[in-house]
Amino acid sequence: MKKLAMTAGFALAMSMSAAALAHPVNSGYVTDSGDTVWRTGFGECWHAGNWTQEKATVEGCDGYQKMAAAAPAPAPAPAPEAMPADKKFAVFFDFDSAVVDSVSDIANYVKGLAAVSSIRLIGNADYIGTSAYNDALSRRRAENVAAALRSAGVDSNAMTVDALGETAPIAQCSGRGAALISCLRADRRVDVQISGKK
Repeated sequence: MKKLAMTAGFALAMSMSAAALAHPVNSGYVTDSGDTVWRTGFGECWHAGNWTQEKATVEGCDGYQKMAAAAPAPAPAPAPEAMPADKKFAVFFDFDSAVVDSVSDIANYVKGLAAVSSIRLIGNADYIGTSAYNDALSRRRAENVAAALRSAGVDSNAMTVDALGETAPIAQCSGRGAALISCLRADRRVDVQISGKK
């Protein structure tokens, strides 16, 4: 009985018109007038007489699967908005000296910024000595800090140098001699004011 049904099905398929055997869209497969590929009772696609492996381009037939459309590339994440970054440092000096010890902390901070708006260097001196001498000393201190920062790789284009001499004290001292000199150390400084963006 099974053989009879299979033979009848085969004979029916062979008796189809030529148009059903070779549809241009699904070439190589037996199709009906609606371009639907015929399948066996086991779900396999019926090959036409002109079928070759190159014609195995019908979804679900002979293991063929259409390539999925590539997913669109994700939109790039917006760049984080730069945040203002203002910071102050102080570089201190020995009595009657303009020798700079280290500016590595300042240089590292500046190099870590996304953008630098300004680096203002303001030299200061204690009140021991003449006002004119202290003005010149405070300027030398600020210029030496600028030179040290340049040597550490900081761009000098954003730097400005100013000097206040002894006019901006912060130490409150009394006494004399070495004790007074030690107490006035806070006034022997260069204020470094940095403005930029992280």
